[in-house]
Amino acid sequence: MLENDLSTDVIVDLEKRLRYISGIIKQNGRKILDNYPITSPQFIALQWLMEEGDLTIGELSNRISLAFSTTTDLVDRMERNELVERVKDTKDRRVVRIHLLEKGSTIIQEVIEKRQDFLGGVLEGFTDEQTENLNELLGLLYTEMKKHKK
Repeated sequence: MLENDLSTDVIVDLEKRLRYISGIIKQNGRKILDNYPITSPQFIALQWLMEEGDLTIGELSNRISLAFSTTTDLVDRMERNELVERVKDTKDRRVVRIHLLEKGSTIIQEVIEKRQDFLGGVLEGFTDEQTENLNELLGLLYTEMKKHKK
């Protein structure tokens, strides 16, 4: 089953810890979002728009792993709340892109800052070296996961 020398127990433990960490981050993220007029799926969509720039509904749908029709409904609600706007592509007027507005950008920046504050508080008990090692190892894990993504 495993292609390297790591024991199955270590892999099981790593998967479990990563799952638990992800759960805690999601729970904390939901608490933070309670203070904002957006849902978790809207937050994820707005994050992609902030990181990637303007995207079509199809591109956004693929990034957030939602059906095209669900993403369209999501964008409709965000547009009504003045978080995003639909704009015609400058190179192909048939293409419509979703553009992040200032209100959406401000919300994302505030939420991410609060998430970073939470993480910073968690890491206060770590030495600088431990924090740097953790960051480096997580970066390596992320890089390898992208290579093996199916």
